[in-house]
Amino acid sequence: MAREATKGRKAFVTVLAWGVALLIFFPILWTFLTSFKTEGEAISSHPSFLFFDWTLENYETVNQRSDYLAHFWNSVVISVGSTVLGLIIAVPAAWSMAFVPGKRTKDLLMWMLSTKMLPAVGVLVPIYLLARDAGLLDTKTGLVIVLTMVNLPIIVWMLYTYFKEIPAEILEAARMDGATLSSEILYVLTPMAVPGIASTLLLNVILAWNESFWTLNLTAASAAPLTAFIASYSSPEGLFYAKLSAASTMAIAPIMILGWFSQKQLVRGLTFGAVK
Repeated sequence: MAREATKGRKAFVTVLAWGVALLIFFPILWTFLTSFKTEGEAISSHPSFLFFDWTLENYETVNQRSDYLAHFWNSVVISVGSTVLGLIIAVPAAWSMAFVPGKRTKDLLMWMLSTKMLPAVGVLVPIYLLARDAGLLDTKTGLVIVLTMVNLPIIVWMLYTYFKEIPAEILEAARMDGATLSSEILYVLTPMAVPGIASTLLLNVILAWNESFWTLNLTAASAAPLTAFIASYSSPEGLFYAKLSAASTMAIAPIMILGWFSQKQLVRGLTFGAVK
């Protein structure tokens, strides 16, 4: 009886997990299907799920109207650049908080986390004016700096959590062997925290890739990433749902592929240090 109950519970949990996963994935699936419909079918009051006239017209129109590769390259530079710059700043900061904590370390961590609760629009005007005066409007450099500041609290918090799980005795042994501070971080701490650093990198690449508020307000054409590429299909004349869906599918496809192939590393890093 106990074995049957266990099997029944596993089956129930499996079905429930698949149901939740399909519910979460459904909007993406619907966007993908809509991208192959005509505009008339996309706005129909009786939408079809699979049985409609499939067409590639929307993708052809999007590719003719917009330079997808230029927007894609901007997204790669901005997301990877802001994440790498954030890691360069956050690794020493998280090391000091984890292994040389002060009286105000916890207060500082909470203050950093509280900045994520601030509505972005509340600081739009000063950041816009600073970017304008520094000549960083509509530049990839400006967006890299802004997104680094936006995501830095998350990077520091994640790395701090991972570093706290590393025994301090190992770093002390490295110091006794003559390791300098820089070599201790680069050659001792960093290799031990590779899963955590990798998951932090992947998560922040995704966050930067999906960022739309700052990319839409601080860019116009030259540095516009894929979020601006999607927004260009929303106009005062109305929403072109089929073309908007095609643009959205092209924009999210690279990051979904990255997430699919790196999911094991991401899960391993996110559970790094957890009770097993």
